[in-house]
Amino acid sequence: MPLSDIEIARRTPLRRIAELARERLGIADEHLVPYGHYKAKLSLDHIATLQGRPDGKLVLVTAISPTPAGEGKTTTSVGLGDALGHIGKKAMIALREPSLGPVFGMKGGATGGGLAQVVPMDDINLHFTGDFNAVALANNLLAAVIDNHIHHGNALGIDLRRIGWRRVVDMNDRALRDITVALGGPANGYPRQDGFDIVVASEVMAILCLAQSLPDLKARLGRIVVAETRDRRPVRACDLRVHGAMTVLLKDALAPNLVQTLEHTPALLHGGPFANIAHGCNSLIATRTALKLADYVVTEAGFGADLGAEKFIDIKCRISGLRPACAVLVATVRALKFHGGVALADLQAEDLPALRRGLVNLERHLHNLRDVFGLPCVVAVNHFGGDTEAEHALLRDELARLGAAVITARHWAEGGRGAMELAREVVRLCELPDTLRFAYDDAAPLWDKMQAVARRIYGAADVSAPATVRAQVERLQASGYGHLPVCVAKTQYSFATDPTLRGAPAGHTVSVREVRLAAGAEFVVMICGDVMTMPGLPKVPSAEHIDIDEAGRIVGLS
Repeated sequence: MPLSDIEIARRTPLRRIAELARERLGIADEHLVPYGHYKAKLSLDHIATLQGRPDGKLVLVTAISPTPAGEGKTTTSVGLGDALGHIGKKAMIALREPSLGPVFGMKGGATGGGLAQVVPMDDINLHFTGDFNAVALANNLLAAVIDNHIHHGNALGIDLRRIGWRRVVDMNDRALRDITVALGGPANGYPRQDGFDIVVASEVMAILCLAQSLPDLKARLGRIVVAETRDRRPVRACDLRVHGAMTVLLKDALAPNLVQTLEHTPALLHGGPFANIAHGCNSLIATRTALKLADYVVTEAGFGADLGAEKFIDIKCRISGLRPACAVLVATVRALKFHGGVALADLQAEDLPALRRGLVNLERHLHNLRDVFGLPCVVAVNHFGGDTEAEHALLRDELARLGAAVITARHWAEGGRGAMELAREVVRLCELPDTLRFAYDDAAPLWDKMQAVARRIYGAADVSAPATVRAQVERLQASGYGHLPVCVAKTQYSFATDPTLRGAPAGHTVSVREVRLAAGAEFVVMICGDVMTMPGLPKVPSAEHIDIDEAGRIVGLS
């Protein structure tokens, strides 16, 4: 019986993180804040001393539209980072931290799998260094101060009907989506409708991942718009004089976390915004730090390229000036057959017609990366044991028509050595000229930006919204927020807002049901279809399989 991911991770000897930092990165012990022997935070003071160094090459790993069959984007990111080391390159990995909601829900952990993992995987997938707790506390401090301000006289004149700031918890809990607070009488405040989002959907999380320093973090927190007055003036966190205390709670969380892969490649894991709700990338500080410490940095953007990669480029790169040198588009034979209409239970059987039908999903993502964003791109087919040679040959032949390199990678079973061909192609692509483009111009109006993403990236014919939502967009435009990028929140399972539409639907209409201003993060969220900012648990959540044995070891975590 094959070993589980956690069993593989537990059997692999780790290097002490201080030793690894000294030998692989040239970082002395005094610049680390250790959290045990195998994980540490890298001090912000030391990061500031690295700014004069040249940047390495940034490699963006993304994927086709996710399926229940799995694609292995994080596994590929880890395997590629290890593989670059095998071909003699100094490489690092920069990833997001896992959210406890998916860990105990449907998706499971986010540390890779097989022989391509970041470790210690149980620590990383659970509480890690407390960053998510700090984000939750800062978010909920602001929520508490809003209600406290109203209770003690409401000097700012906050309109209780127009409070937009929600509380957060890092767990999938559908019962908290819409609630009523302050029940129980005058001593408990003024009753009003409220709700919870998951921590990774919080604007505070987005701000943590886009802030470039402590002063920038504080300034962004202060710009958060939490409510409006009766005459529609914005009320910000700085008006409540709470952004300084929020910064205090986030001071340590701003420093990136250093861990390692099973093959001892250094990895910075920091931040965790969802890509189907927020911008879906690890922190800007972690990415920039890795680029100063290595010649090649492998990072990933969440979910499919229509969500994570689009936001990585149109939000993170636009705000920061980062420019990935190439992209790796991850797919599996199984997932493509699913997009071709095969039921999940039947994916093990060879089905070349279904594979050919499902290729349209990969082709659209490839088109977007190469033709819309201008990125050199290689397709990495993450190998599964049930794949057949005929299926992989079909992929190679079909993608050859499009002039795309396609490489079968076996890093899950073989570690970095199984992705060396992929690593060589990535190095080649990184030497090509920089032709990165955005999907829309800064100067375009907000609604035009939303239409550009829908039409150019999703293949949609149009965008619709209720009159109240269109009026809100127009009000944001008139209030001076039109220069901000848009952050589209929609289902990750389809290019459309209907998650059941597999493959590459075209000519559909993207429905925007809600708009939220994230003034501190500097983007406008367009919430589309039925996507939830507080996910629910599946019928059989992963939590039912996670346990601890008599020796105190965690089991069932994947």
